[in-house]
Amino acid sequence: MKLFIIICFAAFFTIGPLFSQPVYIKNLKAFRSGYILQHEVVKGKDKNYFRFFAVDSTYKVNAAFEKIFDTTGFTMKTSAGTTKHYYKYGKVNFMLHDTAVQLFIYQSKALIYTSYKDYLFIPFTDLTSGDASYGGGRYLDLVINDIKNQQVVIDFNKAYNPYCAYATGFYCPIPPQENTLTVAIKAGEKTFAKPMH
Repeated sequence: MKLFIIICFAAFFTIGPLFSQPVYIKNLKAFRSGYILQHEVVKGKDKNYFRFFAVDSTYKVNAAFEKIFDTTGFTMKTSAGTTKHYYKYGKVNFMLHDTAVQLFIYQSKALIYTSYKDYLFIPFTDLTSGDASYGGGRYLDLVINDIKNQQVVIDFNKAYNPYCAYATGFYCPIPPQENTLTVAIKAGEKTFAKPMH
């Protein structure tokens, strides 16, 4: 009985209460439908070429957050050969399928003095990049208020492709080497099924 309680306790803090799984899957499907419907680059019948990994709640994790007080920042390369200025806002550490994972979270210098000042950005690559998922990496979005008590939920089921995965002419940030993961993230958006145009 004690083992059962421990297992349920661990499951709660990893993926939420077990009985919430149907609700979680329903919400993720609604999220994806909205993402496709509102996409600014892919239009019309091309929306049929979006592909996603199956929803998997084991890729939704509670991560320990550590703030980084970066006042200098750095330049992140883009797909167009230009650079964009970012600050390291913090880093997160978590376990994913028995593997310790670390990711850095960034804040755009260009957005700090706009209404998007609370926007945070996690670009990453993983072992699916260039195969099942887009070779240029994928992105996750957060806002500062998502971070509470040095904890933040990272849901890779919401990982999405940069615009460069669908068309040329965009300046997509390339994930820094420090956000190269040595695990396969089989969650979120896959490679777009139609050749780039």
